[in-house]
Amino acid sequence: MKTVLRNITTIQTGVFAKPIPNGKIVYLQAKHFDENGELKETLYPDLNVENKIIKHILKKGDILFAAKGTKNFAAWYENDNIPAVASTSFFVIRLVDKNILPGYLTWFLNHPNTQAVLKAQARGSSIASISKAVLSELEIPVPDLVKQELILKIFKLRNREKKLNQKIENLRETYVQEELIKATK
Repeated sequence: MKTVLRNITTIQTGVFAKPIPNGKIVYLQAKHFDENGELKETLYPDLNVENKIIKHILKKGDILFAAKGTKNFAAWYENDNIPAVASTSFFVIRLVDKNILPGYLTWFLNHPNTQAVLKAQARGSSIASISKAVLSELEIPVPDLVKQELILKIFKLRNREKKLNQKIENLRETYVQEELIKATK
């Protein structure tokens, strides 16, 4: 089955706010994520509780899509321990169809083919941006839940393999460099 994103989700923009020290809510910005949409740092609450902020608090399973600039990615919000809101750099995608896993949709949005389709439709002269309308009309293949889970397992294993290979390469490089230094003595 295939459908468009607007049929299975709600999409809203993030909120504009000014971070402060020692807040109560985390203000998620694109700088908090790496190019794969994974958090790269520990987050600290940096917004106060206000009415305009409360209605934008993320729910577990929400997907953040960075639509501005050259670094477009989707990130799956899984941490509901500390309340958080997304900045205006993001669209917040909330699934309304329970036959789609948030992880699967995140994987699909980050897939190179999907990224190419979205980037081809980005507009803007100084900062390219993917519009809500373009995102809403994105066609999504929806396999059954078992296949979605399988896709996610394979994807996670592949990412783990890449990280392990990178660790091996780093260790190998360290070893070689240490041996070369020893050889100079």
